[in-house]
Amino acid sequence: MRSALCHPLAPHRRAHYRYAMSIRIASLQRYPVKGLSPEPLTQVSLTKGDYFPGDRLFAIENGPAGFDPDNPQHQPKIKFLMLMRNESLARLRTRYLDSITTLFIEQGGREVARGDLSTKEGRLAIEAFFRRFMPKELRGAPKLLTAPQGFRFTDSRRGFVSLINLASVRELEKVVGSAVDPLRFRGNIHIEGLDPWAEFDLVGQVLTTPSGARLKVTKRIERCAATNVDPQTGLRDLQIPKSLMAAYGHFDCGIYAEVLDGGTLEIGEDLEAEQTTLAL
Repeated sequence: MRSALCHPLAPHRRAHYRYAMSIRIASLQRYPVKGLSPEPLTQVSLTKGDYFPGDRLFAIENGPAGFDPDNPQHQPKIKFLMLMRNESLARLRTRYLDSITTLFIEQGGREVARGDLSTKEGRLAIEAFFRRFMPKELRGAPKLLTAPQGFRFTDSRRGFVSLINLASVRELEKVVGSAVDPLRFRGNIHIEGLDPWAEFDLVGQVLTTPSGARLKVTKRIERCAATNVDPQTGLRDLQIPKSLMAAYGHFDCGIYAEVLDGGTLEIGEDLEAEQTTLAL
């Protein structure tokens, strides 16, 4: 069935619609350290104008990147350890405990490093691990960076919250001829209920939750070679951007949104699109 978002309108008409569709939150996840593994969540509280809670709080410089915490500016992701070039990161399992500001790193089922990221000693312990783990991939001494208030180490300057349509991922599986783990796309919110690629029609729209949270969808997400890496094995086993371009003529999968009003998000609850105006 055609999504209501794609319903054709007669030319030269303007129409007001409140879209009757069910967008369900299938999962929530954050990525405390840029390039490292996700942490599943059951509920989050969003704040107006802020980022997804606990997401991209830290990054690891791959040699000096020129980042100034007193004047934080968006930096290209190639300046940090990240999956696009450092697929070995996917072999690590990490978790960050906010209550004790500590990052734990496991490899092969055993803990290989931990550090309190609020202390110099803790950051040095994590940096020392990465010097041992991937010496040939380092351009200089690795340095763990902490995002100042109001800043995050996102790929996009305005990548506040990212959403992935699971139907689009399932459709992409038909193109690549293989299972595609949605975690390859490192999104914060996985959604169900839309037709494949119908999330692109949400750009410019506002999504609401029962708690009153409002998310304005701002742009599509262009994908890079990081998605070629299996997030479970660390193998670079697929050609996701190439497959997207060959099949659909673009590199996009997922959408970014900004938080207009705060509120909660929970697994299983619905998002609804507010009334909008279409001009044709």
